[in-house]
Amino acid sequence: QVQLVESGGGLVQAGGSLRLSCAASGGAFSSDAMGWLRHAPGKEREFVAAFAWSDGNTYYADSVKGRFTISRDNAENTVYLQMNSLSPEDSAVYYCAAGSRAQLLRSQGIHYWGKGTLVTVSS
Repeated sequence: QVQLVESGGGLVQAGGSLRLSCAASGGAFSSDAMGWLRHAPGKEREFVAAFAWSDGNTYYADSVKGRFTISRDNAENTVYLQMNSLSPEDSAVYYCAAGSRAQLLRSQGIHYWGKGTLVTVSS
């Protein structure tokens, strides 16, 4: 059974940085990709970033390009999301997810989710 456990959320001032971690087990790495989505109050859930295992390709939402970086540590079975230059608009619950890259990019049909970690950016 795939398990995804996020950590690293918290409160940060605008312009600051956070690094989120997603510890994966139970075969999560057998998925096409792993990534991050976020859900802010009053907004739809949206794709943030993804990493494809087979070819190492990375994908980012336009809103985070140049500020966020997704990476992996195979030895630790962990995927990271380094978030820099944070703004209040980045405040949301961030979820780790595993599935096909199409599922992650479309934020649809994803079977494997973590429970989420809250990121709050103060102005």
